[in-house]
Amino acid sequence: MPSIAIIGAQWGDEGKGKITDFLSGSADFVVRFQGGDNAGHTIHSKGVKYALHLLPSGVIRDDIMNVLGNGMVINPESLIEELNTLKALGRHPQIAISNRAHVIMPYHLMRDQASEDTQNIGTTLKGIGPAYQDKAARVGLRMGTFVDKDLFAAYLKTYYPYVKGASTETPEALIRRYAPIIDALKPFVQDTSVLLSEAIKKDAKVVFEGAQGTMLDIEQGTYPYVTSSSPTAAGIPLGAGVAPKHVQKVLGIVKAYNSRVGEGPFVSEMPEKDAHIIREKANEYGTTTGRPRRIGYLDLVALKHAHRVNHFDAFAITLFDVLSGFESLHLVTGYRLNGTVIDYVPAERETLQACEPVIETLPGFDEDISGLTDWNALPDHARQYLQRIETLTGVPVGMVSVGPDRRQTILMTRIF
Repeated sequence: MPSIAIIGAQWGDEGKGKITDFLSGSADFVVRFQGGDNAGHTIHSKGVKYALHLLPSGVIRDDIMNVLGNGMVINPESLIEELNTLKALGRHPQIAISNRAHVIMPYHLMRDQASEDTQNIGTTLKGIGPAYQDKAARVGLRMGTFVDKDLFAAYLKTYYPYVKGASTETPEALIRRYAPIIDALKPFVQDTSVLLSEAIKKDAKVVFEGAQGTMLDIEQGTYPYVTSSSPTAAGIPLGAGVAPKHVQKVLGIVKAYNSRVGEGPFVSEMPEKDAHIIREKANEYGTTTGRPRRIGYLDLVALKHAHRVNHFDAFAITLFDVLSGFESLHLVTGYRLNGTVIDYVPAERETLQACEPVIETLPGFDEDISGLTDWNALPDHARQYLQRIETLTGVPVGMVSVGPDRRQTILMTRIF
C-alpha cells in the first residue's frame, strides 16, 4: 500500500490542506486521524475557496474516500454544516466516519469556556479538550453509540450526571435536538479500521492528513499550550486504526516563516512591524477563530525537534511567495539560555520562555515567484534560503508552494 503522512512541522496553519489536496490527486483515501473542528484547512481550487474544519482535504475531489478516523472528536452539528456548505458549492464527497470516534456535545463547549477562563491556554473553545478528557476518563460518547437512538438515550441516562458539567439542557432535549442529525450521519458511520484494512490489502493509495502541528502535540509540543491529541506521525496508527508499518513516508509541512495562534512561548517571534506586513500579505488569521496569528522567523531549533519525533522524508515549504520583498531573511539557528547557546527545545515552559533567538541573516529577494513551477527559475537568494534550511536540518526540500492554488507548486522530487 503506497501511503504518505502529511504532518505539520510547526504550530499548525502550515498549509497542510493545500498539500493534501495537491497529493490527493493520486490517492484513493484521505484520512484524518486526530483533532476536531478546532482545525482549519483552506483550499483554493479553480477560483473557489474551501474552508474545512472536520472533513479531510480530499473532499473537493468526488472520487476519493474521505475517512474521519477513530482518533478524532467530532461535533455532529459542525459536520452537518460543513457537508451542507460543500453541497451548496456542488460537492458531494464520499465520507466514512469511524464508529469509535468520540462526539463533542454542547456541554463540552461550556466546559471548555469555563476551563479557558481559569487556564488562559488560548483554545478555540470548540470543546476539544473536554471531549478528550471524557474519552480518557472512559465516560465519552462514541459515534457508534450516538447514531443508535436507543443506545444514545441509554448513554445519557447512565453518564449524563458525570459528563454534563454546567449544562442545563436535559437528556430529553438533547435527544430531540440530535434526532435529525443522527438520521443524516448514520449511513456514513462504520468501522473505518476495517475499511482501511481492506483498502491496504488491495494496495490502495492512502494520504494520512494531520491537523494542527508537531509543536502543538500534547506529548512533544510546547506544553501546556498545546492541543489535546497527537498530530505527529506517531498518532496515525492509533488514530486511524492501522498498523505502524503502513505509514510509509512522512512529509513535513513547513511554513517559510513561523506563526502560531494563542498563548505560550514563541522564541522566534519577530517585531510587530514585520509581523504586520506578513500577517496582512498572507491573511494570517485563524481559519476557525479569525484571531490574528503571531508571526515569527523560521525556527530551525523547533523544526529539528519536529524532525526528530517524526523523521520526515522531505519538507514541503509553503507560503514561500510571502517572503518576496524583504531586504533580508532570518533563520533562528539556536536558543540563547542564560548566556549559553542550546540547539534543543526545553520541555519546561518557564525555561523555554527564558530563551532568546540566535538569528542568522540571509539576503532577501524582490522577484515575484508566484508563477514559477521550476526550481531553477527561483531567484538565487530564494534558493539559498531553502538550501540553508536543508543544510541545517538535514532534511531535503521536496516541494515548494508559491501560492494558494494547486498549480502554484514547485515539485523537486517524486513525493507520492
